[in-house]
Amino acid sequence: MASGGDFTCSSALRERIADNLSRFSVRRLDAEAGTRAAVAVVVVDAAGGTGGLHLAYHDGDASTAALVLTRRAAHLTNHAGQWALPGGRMDRGETAEAAALRELSEEVSLHLSPQRVMGRLDDFATRSGFVMTPVVIWGGSGVCLSANPEEVASIHRIPVSEFLREDAPVLESSPAGDEPVLLMPVGDNFIAAPTAAVIFQFREVGLLGAATRVAHYDQPFFAWR
Repeated sequence: MASGGDFTCSSALRERIADNLSRFSVRRLDAEAGTRAAVAVVVVDAAGGTGGLHLAYHDGDASTAALVLTRRAAHLTNHAGQWALPGGRMDRGETAEAAALRELSEEVSLHLSPQRVMGRLDDFATRSGFVMTPVVIWGGSGVCLSANPEEVASIHRIPVSEFLREDAPVLESSPAGDEPVLLMPVGDNFIAAPTAAVIFQFREVGLLGAATRVAHYDQPFFAWR
C-alpha cells in the first residue's frame, strides 16, 4: 500500500484533504473542448447508514474513508453499465460545484451543502465528448444513500485503501494513441479511465499530497461511448 497515514473518516482527514487540494494548481480546459460536465468525488465512511446501499470491497473497518461510486443504468445513452462517479452535464450558468452537488442529490439521494466542497481536480476531456470537472466533497459519517433507478444500477462505497494498493494504477497500451490506458484495480475487477483517472488523481493529490497529472491518459474503447 502507498504511504499516507491514517485514512479514518474523521475531521483530521477532511482537513488534510482540503489542505492538499488548496495547494494544488488545478488545470482547466476551454469550453470548446467538449460538453461541460461535473462529477462528485465524495468521501464517506465505508459502512455508515446505508439506506439500500450495495456495499462492496469492505475491509472490515466501518470507520475507514471510502469513495462513492456507481454502476450506471444499462439503458443510459452514455457509458451504460460502466463504473462512474455521481455526475452529469452542467446546466447553463451552473458552476461545477453546484452541478456535482445536484447530481449527488439526484443520483444517490445525498443532499449536501456547498460548505462540504473541498476543492477541484484537473479537468479531463473524455473520448465521448465531455469535459469533466471533478469536485471533491466531504460526505462524512452516517450518510444514507439510495439509487435513482433512472440513472443508477447500484451504489458502492469503496474504501480508499483499495485505491492505495501496490498494484494500482495499471497502465496498458492503447491501440488508438501514444498514451497508455489507466486502470484502477478494485477487488478482482478494475475501473477504467476516465473514472479511474479521476480516482487516481484524488489518491495522489487529495490523500498523498502529490502534484500528479492524469489528463494525458487514454481510455479503453468501451469507455468512448
